Amino acid sequence: MSVVDSTSMEVVRTIDVGQRPRGITISHDGKFLYLCASDDDTIQIIETATYQIVGTLPSGPDPELFVLSPDGKTLYVANEDDNLVTVIDLESRSVRAEVPVGVEPEGMGVSPDGKTLVNTSETTNMAHFIDTATHEITHNVLVDSRPRFAEFKPDNSEVWVSSEIGGTVSVIDNRSREIKHKITFEIPGLREESIQPVGVRITADGARAYVALGPANRVAVIDAKTYQVEKYVLVGQRVWQLAFTPDQKMVISTNGVSNDITFIDVATNEAIQSVTVGALPWGVVVHPN
Repeated sequence: MSVVDSTSMEVVRTIDVGQRPRGITISHDGKFLYLCASDDDTIQIIETATYQIVGTLPSGPDPELFVLSPDGKTLYVANEDDNLVTVIDLESRSVRAEVPVGVEPEGMGVSPDGKTLVNTSETTNMAHFIDTATHEITHNVLVDSRPRFAEFKPDNSEVWVSSEIGGTVSVIDNRSREIKHKITFEIPGLREESIQPVGVRITADGARAYVALGPANRVAVIDAKTYQVEKYVLVGQRVWQLAFTPDQKMVISTNGVSNDITFIDVATNEAIQSVTVGALPWGVVVHPN
């Protein structure tokens, strides 16, 4: 795992972690990182002050992506091999529940009020809405092929689900649980099949969304109210995931094939610098402080 100073935009440390690290998130107080070591079938806990691995969590097999509850007490994990969502109590470091979902679960999003969890299943092509109090699926929404990511709008009104092979982002109304719009992408000179939406991030004011477009090597900038694409920002090769800096002045992309990350200025929507990191970067998170 590479630690990058977001001011100098330089790698300041490299940490040895488990095999095939993918999903990554951070506690709300910034004290601990949680990292999916997919091939080790575990989640590693890393202390941010010392960069030391200080524990593990019982993730279930092949953890790939997860999301932290708004109160910071629960981690929801997608287990691709077992078609399960594992619910982990962070205080006791124990499994609270396992929720059967569709085939090859990956994308995980939790509503700002903490009441609803959305998991996407790549092969079943569904967004599963899960009640976090009962751990029961309440709605299944069919989306386009190979859904990869789920992101709630900050006002709780919508869930945006990216479909990698379908080439779309489905905007789902969180009240009716129906698709209200599908966002498509067109980039001159690129074949349709090379535009593959994956990571999605929405600004805190709900005005703009950023979508990583995989082998298109671009991040789409979208007006989150009109659903119109405003711009395509050229970044590194095979862009996977995105993260905002705490002040939301920058959004950072992980570029899996070019082995770098790219800093995008949110005010201008221009790529300002790429930073070389380790091989095949996939996930990114920024310290809240």
